[in-house]
Amino acid sequence: MTTILNKDNSTWTGNERRVTKTNNIDASLMQVGLTIARYGLATIFIWVGILKFSLYEAKNIEPMVSNSPIFALAYQMMGINNLSSLLGVIEIIIGTMIALRMIAPRLSVLGGIGATISFLITLSFMFTTPGVWEPNYGPYALSALPGQFLAKDLVLLGVSIWITGEALNAIRFKKSPKLM
Repeated sequence: MTTILNKDNSTWTGNERRVTKTNNIDASLMQVGLTIARYGLATIFIWVGILKFSLYEAKNIEPMVSNSPIFALAYQMMGINNLSSLLGVIEIIIGTMIALRMIAPRLSVLGGIGATISFLITLSFMFTTPGVWEPNYGPYALSALPGQFLAKDLVLLGVSIWITGEALNAIRFKKSPKLM
């Protein structure tokens, strides 16, 4: 269960409230981590979304989308530049919705769901993109590119699920964590 530091320095754990007076370092660290996770994820989505409008980024995603059953048809119909731009718009919207958590937690929930779907899709590229697995080093060895590049999305998937749950919790209990 997630513990959130409230404005009155109490911690919120699910449906119960417990006041801590002597040692708030654990709650403070959790709050700092949650803040960095949320706004770091929002920054990644917005930044990478903006980059999707460049030819460089479009060419970098081409091996993944061209081999993906999810994106192959869109790739063939739209071309890599248009598909990359469309993905960029979607990523910027997701990042913005995540960042709006303090003023619009319902939008942040939608952003978290979008991020979760996004990372599930990118993790699927590990099974469809040639060169992800390095056969010379054993059956489960990831290549540096694109394998290890895609593997980081497992952590980002976890962050996406966590911030979605936290935003849902905020809606349910009408609680906002302390801003750092």
